[in-house]
Amino acid sequence: MLDFPQRASPNYEGRLDTMVSDLLQPRDGIPPLLSTPGEFTAAADLLASGTGPFAIDTERASGFRYDDRAFLIQIRRRGSGTLLFDPEQFRPELTQALKPVLNGQEWIIHAASTDLPSLAWLDLHPGLLFDTELAGRLAGFDHVNLAAMVEQIFDLHLLKGHGSEDWSKRPLPESWLNYAALDVEMLLELADVMAEILDQQGKLPWAEQEFVHIVDQFATMTEPSETSWQDLKGLSTLKRPDQLVVAREMWLERDSFAASRDLAPGKVLSNKVIVEVARVLPRTPAELAQVKGFPGRSQGATKRWFRIITRALKSPRRNWPKPQQRKDGIPDRRAWASYYPEEHEVLQEIRALIDDLAADINVPGENILQPSTLRVAVWMAKHTGEIHNAETLNAVLRDYGARQWQIDQTFPILSANLLKL
Repeated sequence: MLDFPQRASPNYEGRLDTMVSDLLQPRDGIPPLLSTPGEFTAAADLLASGTGPFAIDTERASGFRYDDRAFLIQIRRRGSGTLLFDPEQFRPELTQALKPVLNGQEWIIHAASTDLPSLAWLDLHPGLLFDTELAGRLAGFDHVNLAAMVEQIFDLHLLKGHGSEDWSKRPLPESWLNYAALDVEMLLELADVMAEILDQQGKLPWAEQEFVHIVDQFATMTEPSETSWQDLKGLSTLKRPDQLVVAREMWLERDSFAASRDLAPGKVLSNKVIVEVARVLPRTPAELAQVKGFPGRSQGATKRWFRIITRALKSPRRNWPKPQQRKDGIPDRRAWASYYPEEHEVLQEIRALIDDLAADINVPGENILQPSTLRVAVWMAKHTGEIHNAETLNAVLRDYGARQWQIDQTFPILSANLLKL
């Protein structure tokens, strides 16, 4: 078990005990946006002179740009204040400046799994992590977005409204920078309080296991994961090779076009439209234009995409893809009720018991055990017979990423319902 440092009780002068106060600006004012190698180096020195963990957040533009890279990085540390970094033009230089200061240290992030990939692409990795959003889930908070948690704990109302902006835009409006700085304004204090709450509830060791798991997930990541047309959401609804070949060729064309122009693929054509076009296989440009969501008003787009559909269907049939089985051999969850009723019944019974457990310990059921891991356990116990005793059940849970606290909590339920005791 890693030794997480004890945190002092928070002391924030702006807290009001009887009413909510608006937190409209950072306590030290809006920091300047740092965008040059020289500024990065000076800022790294300032961060190194501070003490304690680093509160970190990123702003990305995945709804506008091809990937989910960070276009703004916010870092706050006691003794250093809040610093805002613009990485786009000098990413290697930013890494060179920040890596010696940040890597291997404790980071505090809200919803870390959304921010860590873009930081990992810059070769920035935490040593320890405290995820305030996950802490809120484990502590039983009804609402775990940052603003709700800050308001509940500190009686402070955070300024909202710019989270879904195009953060690749330059120059960034001052109101956006203000919003971004506020995102890390209270993270250090929030982590202090959440650690105390979890400790009082006896859940701090659970949280520590979760945080280690998250760090490990991104520890070796240095670049975006490769995507494939087989990752297309909704692809499992397409059953015929002619549908699949159209989906594949449309996805490949969209990906190439979006990458060449640094556009979010969904801005070119949504996943839903690609799947629907592949499902109906329009026979004419006019039929294509009528597909819901397709930009049918653009004759150029209609002709272009219809050519891709035609080309796909005229390609050699020996090269057409076939419906893919899941790599783990477990059927899609939507098929269980119809094709595997016995396994489905057991799954539903265990889900109900885990929901009861969730209510008892005040933790969301999906945080007690991932639904996908539960399906694996049920399938391997009731269908394939690969789980046949306590040792194999334990091993499967570990192999599929369950943490020890999750196994401790769910093992009595799983063993009673999956094993012949």
